[in-house]
Amino acid sequence: MTVFSSPAFDDHEAVHFCADQRTGLRAIVAIHSTHRGPAAGGCRIWEYATEADAIVDVLRLARGMSYKNAMAGLDLGGGKAVVLKSPGNAVTDAQLTRFGDFVDSLGGRYITAEDVGMSVEKMQLVARGTKYVAGLPPREGIAGGDPSPKTALGVYHGMRAAIEKRLGRESLADVRVAVQGVGHVGLSLCEMLHAAGAQLWVADIDASRVAEAVARFGATAVPLDAILEQDVDVVAPCALGGILNADSISRLRASVVAGAANNQLADDVDGQRLHEHGVLYCPDYVINAGGIINVACEYEGEVDDATVNERVVAIADRLREVFARAEATAVPTNRVADQIARDLIARSG
Repeated sequence: MTVFSSPAFDDHEAVHFCADQRTGLRAIVAIHSTHRGPAAGGCRIWEYATEADAIVDVLRLARGMSYKNAMAGLDLGGGKAVVLKSPGNAVTDAQLTRFGDFVDSLGGRYITAEDVGMSVEKMQLVARGTKYVAGLPPREGIAGGDPSPKTALGVYHGMRAAIEKRLGRESLADVRVAVQGVGHVGLSLCEMLHAAGAQLWVADIDASRVAEAVARFGATAVPLDAILEQDVDVVAPCALGGILNADSISRLRASVVAGAANNQLADDVDGQRLHEHGVLYCPDYVINAGGIINVACEYEGEVDDATVNERVVAIADRLREVFARAEATAVPTNRVADQIARDLIARSG
């Protein structure tokens, strides 16, 4: 499979490959669009089964970032990077520094930040090689650092908007939420939901994370392969994507899907399946934009944390617009959001 023949290729402007013999770095940067500004999106460190899987992932993620940044009202295009992790080997400091050099060679067309497998400490290594980076340690009161809590904040407020729309409830008290994945974002989301009085069910590939959520929030532990079919009000996918498909959707008992994972739909038609199944779907790139909003504010410079929070909370209003259009046109929410995003990008070109 080539890039152009990939089902995930969507007129991406450029796809860059890096194979560095000295450090062993293998990385891909996909730039989907720079119509609204430089392509911004995180770098994911992951062990892919095949290189073709890595290409599909980075292409889908890059397009999602174009839509996400447009819907968030940011003057940024969409891009994404993946660092291909070798089986049984950690990504080295030298590889991360070399990745920074690779990003720098693109001359500012792509701005990198944190994603799965990255951390503030690792981003500091990347920053040795480039200034086109965010997710670095913040100064007190100024945007920066780990964007995960801001992603969780946006999902929390987006979920409240969805609960209000579908269940007619303004409060999350006693709302039943199944969280798939309790890493940085999922755990932060659980903390907010617990404080609001929600009941939690959790699952993760890391048993220690599940144990922490149980101990801190009184959550109920659920096997990973059963979390999506719990008898709850909301399912919150906060791990990797592609988990909503014909099979899993048929087993959903929740009436809302609102989570932080990227590319939650295995295919665009799965949005229609959710619609027909009576599930209100919060398009992932709309609800999970809190992290990139934080990244954009950090890159902009001198934006205080309170302003970041205000912009993140506004995600709920964007979702309300999507819900209203979907209801008025009987079109699934994912397709409504896609059309709004494409229109925003086209108008800025």
